[in-house]
Amino acid sequence: MSRWAIGVDLGGTGIKAAIVGEESGILTKQRALTDTVSGPTGIVGQLAAIITDLYHVASETLDVADFAGVGLGAPGAVDAEKGILSYPPNLPGWTVFPLRDELQKLLRQKEELSIPVFLDNDANVAAFGEAVYGAGREFRDFLMVTLGTGVGGGIVLNRKLYRGPHGTAGEVGFMIIDFESPIFHADICGTLESLIGKKAIVALACKMIKASKSDSRLARLYNRDHSRISPRKLEHAALSGDAVALAVWERVGTILGVGLANVTALMDIRKFVIGGGIAAAGNLVFDPALDQLRRSTLPSMHEGLELVPAHLGNKAGIYGAAALCFG
Repeated sequence: MSRWAIGVDLGGTGIKAAIVGEESGILTKQRALTDTVSGPTGIVGQLAAIITDLYHVASETLDVADFAGVGLGAPGAVDAEKGILSYPPNLPGWTVFPLRDELQKLLRQKEELSIPVFLDNDANVAAFGEAVYGAGREFRDFLMVTLGTGVGGGIVLNRKLYRGPHGTAGEVGFMIIDFESPIFHADICGTLESLIGKKAIVALACKMIKASKSDSRLARLYNRDHSRISPRKLEHAALSGDAVALAVWERVGTILGVGLANVTALMDIRKFVIGGGIAAAGNLVFDPALDQLRRSTLPSMHEGLELVPAHLGNKAGIYGAAALCFG
């Protein structure tokens, strides 16, 4: 029987967890809303309860001797070696917290389970999931970019996660694209996330609608109520040929391409796995991003440039977390 683990993806809104077989993949899943009101103590209790429940379910059919541990992906800066999570966004009341040790301690105290826990940043874990089980399986080196509410990233070098000496490598959302931009994210102007995060895309669409002089269906629908605009509606409008929506995605892809070009110039990474909800727009984003990536790099850097969609969707974090235990 192959090894198995419990993979957990901790988010500001929800917790996703599953029993994952090293060869068979996800076997049993659980989801819960994150108890952000109770702070670190409450969330550690939630995690322990979910892990315990999944462990007991798995032990009924799987050999506990093949259990490899618990992998946990969490938002924020992570010191994977020390198991410390620092200042996670969307988790109120957290500063610097020894998440791994506190979770292991609670599992021992309440459930008498001595379980190894492996902790890493959620974007790193998603990248590792794609490396082991998804779109990155054929790549030795790549950057995964997650496009959603924010913009995250994880770097895989020589088939291993590259975290950096302080655990913050791959934070492409904080890459500065326009240092004179009036748009800020986390008090930094012109970052990639400030320009193509979900709110930024909607704001760009609103701006383009107001400036448009064409007979755009998008403009007719949302000219007076911009609160109804979403990336998904922009995607549908663009696929129906709407000029304004097409221009929005062209701009988003172009900005993304500039960011990727900086990565290529700095690290000679030429493979990019793109995931997250915004990536559902597909070639509306991918084509202009690749075009701009080529325009923004030297011809000597063009060989092997490739953008591919992530394969695992919102399961990437679960798969990657479990893979931490198998590595």
